[in-house]
Amino acid sequence: MPECSDSRCPIHGVISVRGTLFTGVVVSAKPGKTVVVERTIVRYVPKYERYAKSKSRIYAHNPDCINAKEDDIVKVGETRKLSKTKSFVVLKVMGKKRTVKVEEDTFHEKKKEKEAGKTKEQESEPALREESGKQQKAEESGKRMQEEGKEEQQTAKKKEKRMQESAEEQEEGKRQQEEDKEQQEESKVEHPRAEQAE
Repeated sequence: MPECSDSRCPIHGVISVRGTLFTGVVVSAKPGKTVVVERTIVRYVPKYERYAKSKSRIYAHNPDCINAKEDDIVKVGETRKLSKTKSFVVLKVMGKKRTVKVEEDTFHEKKKEKEAGKTKEQESEPALREESGKQQKAEESGKRMQEEGKEEQQTAKKKEKRMQESAEEQEEGKRQQEEDKEQQEESKVEHPRAEQAE
């Protein structure tokens, strides 16, 4: 780093750093020798037993030797009051947010691709459901037809058996009638002989 003539530089100047230190992202570097640093604060809320996230923006002095730019991740330290809005100074640049952003973008792209795949699957699901429903209906109707055919065969067999039984009963009835007639005739034939014998 080249030496700078800034008296408010924490490295080459006279200013002392004390108090809080934190890292944040440079949101804006438009003002001269000033950057707007955004940091996320996580605090515990005992009432709800949860953690609450909040963001705060702080104005910090940006020396010429450090020269932090937009989307830089910087380490910031507290100093004495430098102006009406500034009481922090940039200590060093830690890295770029773009690398993290690219990773986030790839993550979001993958997530979008997954969601798109899911939506395609969801769109194709109704068609698949319809097809599977049609197949199930066809299978069920085939099973029903088979069952109905079996039932019809069984009923036809039962009817045939009944017909055979009724025919056999009729034949037996005729035989009995014939036997009864024969017995009656025999008895008529036997009775006149008994009368003649007397």
